[in-house]
Amino acid sequence: MTFVVTEACIKCKYTDCVEVCPVDCFHEGPNFLVIDPEECIDCTLCEPECPVEAIYSEEDLPEGQEQFLELNAELSKNWPVINEMKEAPPDAKEWEGVSKKLEHLER
Repeated sequence: MTFVVTEACIKCKYTDCVEVCPVDCFHEGPNFLVIDPEECIDCTLCEPECPVEAIYSEEDLPEGQEQFLELNAELSKNWPVINEMKEAPPDAKEWEGVSKKLEHLER
């Protein structure tokens, strides 16, 4: 099983989760983070660290977020690993709670 970063992370990209990951399974894109399902050890440490509640167990994905399981797997192959916390984007607060952000995902 793996954990999955969902739509709530797009344009927010808080990195609190990457600091606690013991296996460096997070990868960073321009405005989104993903989890490599091959590296994730299902430790559950990242989920409570996310301030926008964007991380879910693949078994508990909210309705309408199922495509993010495949998206995390795809993008983690191309994006670099991130394992240290960084500053959030300057406009991250403005994007918190906004729905239907998939169109804003930068690859």
